[in-house]
Amino acid sequence: MEACFDRTETLGTVWMGLTVGCARCHTHKYDQITHREYFQLFAFFNNGDEVTRQAPLSPEAWAAYEKDNGAAARALIPLKKKLDAAKNALPVKLPEWEKGVQARLKAARAEPQRKQVFKAFAKPQAGSREKVKLEQQADGSFLATGKQAKQDEYIVTLAETGRVITALQLEVLPDASLPKQGPGRSSGGNFVLSELTAVRVRADGATHGLVLHSAAADFEQKGFAAAGVLDGNPDSGWAVSGGTGKRHVLTVQLAEPVTLAAGDKLEVRLTQHYAKGGEHCIGRFRLLAAAEASIAPAAVVRVLNEEPKRRNPVVIQALYEWMEKVDPEVREAAAALAVAEAGLPKPPLMDVRVIGQRAQNPRETRLMLRGDFLQPAEPVVPAGLAVLPPIQAAQGGEPTRLDLARWLVSPENPLTARVAVNHVWAQLFGEGLVRTVADFGVRGEPPTHPRLLDWLAAEFMRNGWSRKKLIRLILTSETYQQASDPALAAAGRRSAQETRRLEEIDPLNSLLWRQNRLRVQGEVVRDLYLAASGLLSPKIGGPSVYPPMPKDVAELSYAGNFKWETSKGEDRYRRGLYTFFKRTAPHPDLMTFDCPDANLTNVRRTVSNTPLQALTTLNAEAFVEAAAALAARVLADETLQNDAERLRHAFRLCLSREPDSSELASMEKLLQGARYH
Repeated sequence: MEACFDRTETLGTVWMGLTVGCARCHTHKYDQITHREYFQLFAFFNNGDEVTRQAPLSPEAWAAYEKDNGAAARALIPLKKKLDAAKNALPVKLPEWEKGVQARLKAARAEPQRKQVFKAFAKPQAGSREKVKLEQQADGSFLATGKQAKQDEYIVTLAETGRVITALQLEVLPDASLPKQGPGRSSGGNFVLSELTAVRVRADGATHGLVLHSAAADFEQKGFAAAGVLDGNPDSGWAVSGGTGKRHVLTVQLAEPVTLAAGDKLEVRLTQHYAKGGEHCIGRFRLLAAAEASIAPAAVVRVLNEEPKRRNPVVIQALYEWMEKVDPEVREAAAALAVAEAGLPKPPLMDVRVIGQRAQNPRETRLMLRGDFLQPAEPVVPAGLAVLPPIQAAQGGEPTRLDLARWLVSPENPLTARVAVNHVWAQLFGEGLVRTVADFGVRGEPPTHPRLLDWLAAEFMRNGWSRKKLIRLILTSETYQQASDPALAAAGRRSAQETRRLEEIDPLNSLLWRQNRLRVQGEVVRDLYLAASGLLSPKIGGPSVYPPMPKDVAELSYAGNFKWETSKGEDRYRRGLYTFFKRTAPHPDLMTFDCPDANLTNVRRTVSNTPLQALTTLNAEAFVEAAAALAARVLADETLQNDAERLRHAFRLCLSREPDSSELASMEKLLQGARYH
């Protein structure tokens, strides 16, 4: 509900310049927006679910990939659509799926907490992909002998009719025949288990991969945690350096209990693909199983234990991620796509979050009394505001979000073009033609130049809604090209007396008799420093980057679920436009320079001037680096013969003008003081 509220109110603010949110709880006190009309707009978003789609990393990369792999890549499209459809159906399936899981949780809570008891299998069999000999021992374990391979996969086959399995345990055991007594075969007695997978093989030959979760071990080498055996990454895995020569155990849980019928087998694969040198295979091991109930990973169970009304979009994501692993339709579609992708180079794609329209089990939208979703009233259907032209459904029936989008940019809509033009004007002049950029309603300020606003809106639409053409039109006007200094703006055009008169009657420059002085936005401040220093990367496009950030700030993210890994090389100096923005831990440099709260809609930034801004440019890591690079850039220029020339050059690099005599004297004094004190 909160997400739909936010989208509805963002629609009003960004596209229509109206305070639609005031009508969430009651009819708007000033504008002609009723309580019912708010929920008519709300209805457009109520059946939209957040889903993941894939988009090209860059047009160039995708064009190159298409050239070499076009036909094969296009064959993947229907398979990807099938997988997307299966994932998009998960929110619809969630209530029914949760009923079954909650029933299992209820049964588990009713029983006393029992520790899982693991028992060995009666007649296990084991083989090696690299034909390493695995000799069975009296206790049911297997000992690897003879020449070992650098990489290997052990396949253990287990068959016991009637055996209920909810968890597997791998014992790695010491042995006198192994280096340092093992349990691994490396010279130090270690091993690296890259992946552990399990497949049920039925009597008729049909196979079914089992979903494993919650890997845990009694001992873990730093950097080689037990969780690595289930992450699908061959470069990670479980190892025990620091604990060699001893018995250790690794335990994994099954998402669903498995009962082996007559003729069924359970194949467990121990993949050992450590790629950084040495022979790191397991020397001696044994597999055991337990039958006590195992439901889901602890993080998923925590969410399931909460009331559904208390779940927010962040925490519920854990449920959807788990459902993707256990839902049969998603697993089937993912497996088919994986087979088709085998042998193809990885496409240059990235995941993006979009709103997908719910096709099954659509929600009914009701008016909510006082904006409270616990007080639903009569049903409403998608529609617009009565004071604006009606929204037409392209295919009959109720209008869709596509119809809403077309209505927003239709020539009959009097708001969108004017609001968009006003946004651009505010960016270029510091103030909009309508100063209340987010409020075109009766409580907002009237436009200072209504005919100009109308004409610009008409030109904007006539030019195909091209922002580039609109910006060029404004930038090439005499109005924009005026100086912000009143004296310079008046030069050759008006007398000093007329200028003073204008300053008295129009201090806010509503008549546009000069340009306004503008502060650059927070994302650009660092860019200017990097550009002057010569460090700024001109690269265009690509994924987000991570410039230096104080460690303590980076650790403040929501639930500690995010790590800020500072980018290296050229990415460290990309434009602020490409800086990754973590809403729960925004970069402090951006916040210091008035970057708005990214959790709320904002169409007009505040401008402040605080001591913190000066302290940031003097002390923050990025600015200190830029200062040092600027000094090195100036000192490296062999055409500069003395301090005065170097100072003038540095001044031009930073301010794009020559210093006057007093400025040059101040800098020379500062330089001498720094040099000799």
